[in-house]
Amino acid sequence: MSNNKIGFDNDKYLKMQSEHIRERISQFGDKLYLEFGGKLFDDFHASRVLPGFKPDSKLQMLMQLKDESEIVIVINSNDIEKNKIRGDLGITYDIEVIRLLNVFSQKGLYVSSVVLTQYSGQASADAFQSRLESQGIKVYHHYHINGYPSNLKLIMSDDGYGKNDYIETTRKLVVITAPGPGSGKMATCLSQLYHEHKRNISAGYAKFETFPIWNIPLRHPVNIAYEAATSDLNDVNMIDPFHLEAYGKTTVNYNRDVDIFPVLNAMFEMILGSSPYKSPTDMGVNMAGNCIIDNDVVCEASKQEIIRRYYVAQCGRKAGTVKEEEIYKLELLMKQAGVTTADRKVVQAALKREQETNAPAAAMELPDGTIITGRTSNLLGAASALLLNALKYFGGIKEDVLLMSPDVIEPIQNLKVEHLGNQNPRLHTDETLLALAICATTSLEAKCATEQISKLRGCDVHSTVILSAVDERTFKRLGVNLTCEPKYQ
Repeated sequence: MSNNKIGFDNDKYLKMQSEHIRERISQFGDKLYLEFGGKLFDDFHASRVLPGFKPDSKLQMLMQLKDESEIVIVINSNDIEKNKIRGDLGITYDIEVIRLLNVFSQKGLYVSSVVLTQYSGQASADAFQSRLESQGIKVYHHYHINGYPSNLKLIMSDDGYGKNDYIETTRKLVVITAPGPGSGKMATCLSQLYHEHKRNISAGYAKFETFPIWNIPLRHPVNIAYEAATSDLNDVNMIDPFHLEAYGKTTVNYNRDVDIFPVLNAMFEMILGSSPYKSPTDMGVNMAGNCIIDNDVVCEASKQEIIRRYYVAQCGRKAGTVKEEEIYKLELLMKQAGVTTADRKVVQAALKREQETNAPAAAMELPDGTIITGRTSNLLGAASALLLNALKYFGGIKEDVLLMSPDVIEPIQNLKVEHLGNQNPRLHTDETLLALAICATTSLEAKCATEQISKLRGCDVHSTVILSAVDERTFKRLGVNLTCEPKYQ
C-alpha cells in the first residue's frame, strides 16, 4: 500500500523520548550507559511500519541531548576479520563504523572512542585500529570471557570484566552503539558499570530499542513485522514474564532480553548492591508506542512490510543466502498477521502484464492508489520502462510521448555491448535516468519528468523476475519498496 497517510507523531516522539532519557539519567546520579539497539539513523524499517516516523528520528533525538552526551562505537573484532556485511547497505561493519564516525561528527555529536570487542590480536582488527588512531580516535580492547554470561564469579572479577580496558568517558550520557547486532553493546555497558563501581562512580544502564514496542499487543502487526525483519536472528517476541510477575501488567519484549535478565539482575546486585530493575521492560526507555496516532494506518503498513520481507527471503533462498527455516518462519508470521501475497496489489498487476506480453514485467503502486506497469522492450528493461511511465503519470505527460529519443538510447546500447562486454543491450534503471537527464536539456517533457523523481519515494514496486544488483540499488536510492518474484530472467 503506497499512501501518504500518517500513523505516527514524530514531533511528539522526539520530545517525549529525550525527556524520558533525561529522567533516566537523573535516576542514576553520575552517569548513564545507554545501549542503543537498531539503527541510529537510516532506520527505514521504522519509517515503513510507522508512517510518519522519520528515518533519522533517533539521531534528531540525540541532537537534543548532544551537550550532555558522548558516543562510543562498539565493533566485534571477529566481524572485522570475516568482513561481515550490513545487509541493507551492502558495506562491511568496519566501513560502517567509519561512516558512523563521519555522520556523527558532521552533526556535531561527540564520539569519544571505538571499542574492539572479542579482541584476540586479529590482524585485520589491528589494521583497523591503526586506521582509527591515525584519525585521532581512541581505541579500547574488550576480551572474550570463558563461561559468559553464566559464570558470574569469573565475569565479576579481575580476570573477567576487570581484564577489559576501562573506557574513559567525560559526559553524563554515554551512548553505546554499533554497526549491527552481535557487536557486544550490552557487555560493554556492563563492563563499564563494573569499572565505574570500582572507582566509586555511581553509574546506571538502560536500553533504547524501537522494537518490539513494549506497550502494544504481542501479536500487533508492528511487532510481527519486527520478527519478520529479524527472521535470520531467530528473535521471538514474547510477553515479559518478569514484568507480569512484578506489576501484573502485560508488556512485550524479546527472547534474548528475557533470557539474559536473571543474569543481568544478578550482575546489578553484585555491582550496585541492589538491582534498579524488576524486568527487562523496566530497562527500556522506548516511547514509540505512545506516539502511534492512527492504529489502522500503522497496522496496514506493517502487514505490507511482512509481505515484502517474505519476498526478499524467497529471493534470498533462490540465491542460496537464506535457509528454508527462515521461509517457514515468515510464512507463519504472515498467517499470524492474516496476510497473503495477494494483499500486495502490485504483485497481481505485474504478473498479469507479464502474461500479456510474454516477457518480464513490473508494476508500481502510486500514493493515490493508481497502478502503473512497465514491459520489456528492445530498448528498455521492464523496470526502466516502469520508471518512465510513473514519471509521465506524475508529470501529467501523455502515455504515447517519447521521453527519450532512440538516437540517445542506441549509442548507449552500442557502448554497453561493443565496448563494455554486456550481453544485454537494454538500459538499466540508472542508465535510463542518466539518459533522461541528458534529454531534459533539449526536451520540456523530459525536463518535466526529471522534476517528478522525488515523488517515487515510498512507492511499492514488484518485478516478475529478480532484478540486477544495479537496478535494486537504484530503487533503494530512490526510496522505492521493491519486491521480486523468486526467479531469474
